[in-house]
Amino acid sequence: MPSTLSRRYILGRVSLYGGAILLALWTLAPLYLIALAAFSTRQATFQWPKPFLPTDFSIDTMQFFVNSRGVLDSVRNSIIVALLTIAGSLVLGAPGGYALARFRFRGKEGISLGLLISKMFPTAILSIPLAVTFLQLDLYDSLWGVALVHIAMALPFVIIVTAGIFVGVPRDLEEVAQTLGCNRLQAFLRVVLPLALPGLAAAAIFTFVISWNEVFAATILTLRNRTLPAQVLSGLNDSPLYYRYAGGFFMIVPALIFIFLIRRYLLNLWGNIVR
Repeated sequence: MPSTLSRRYILGRVSLYGGAILLALWTLAPLYLIALAAFSTRQATFQWPKPFLPTDFSIDTMQFFVNSRGVLDSVRNSIIVALLTIAGSLVLGAPGGYALARFRFRGKEGISLGLLISKMFPTAILSIPLAVTFLQLDLYDSLWGVALVHIAMALPFVIIVTAGIFVGVPRDLEEVAQTLGCNRLQAFLRVVLPLALPGLAAAAIFTFVISWNEVFAATILTLRNRTLPAQVLSGLNDSPLYYRYAGGFFMIVPALIFIFLIRRYLLNLWGNIVR
């Protein structure tokens, strides 16, 4: 009997790690192929069959992309918009999630359902009303206008995620802090918020990815102050293939760097779940 159990355990672990490796390879393979094409010579882009290992390493393709007109300005615009989106989404979404997690009030279930329903409507149906409204408010072709749209897109997700995180924070700790002299706001800032940082980091990652990759609103609402995805999209039809690979790689790297910088908060979140 022990040998049978041990075999099942070993097979289970092998299956688990094998599935994780296959999933990682499935995820990383496109990134590797894009990076391989971005750092190869222009002639190697059209080679067939494609070499799996780099043979003609070159930075000419990336230099061509970076030196293209408007690319560096659009990168700066994307970073600014993404940071504004993260700040606005967390400032508005964290209190909203806390209210859903801690308070009972009429219409609570309806609000939660409404947040989910709001994600069902495509942004395309709002393109003309948004453009007209932003023209009237003098927000057209501004980074603030794009950031407002991105905040509206990310806010439902942030509220739902933070509500789930705050539910997991024991209410007793907050009550103890209030008995020791803290008011509700101080207890939230000093006790609840530090414990919720891993969840807020996860929400920040998702918000950053939404803002960084969003292209429709940035294309409709800007002409000169375009973000990187909108800038790349506007030049795709008239650009060679190696330019597209370099643009794809250049759009992936900042998101990977951002995730790498706040990965420890995610590791803390996973550790809390395991425990």
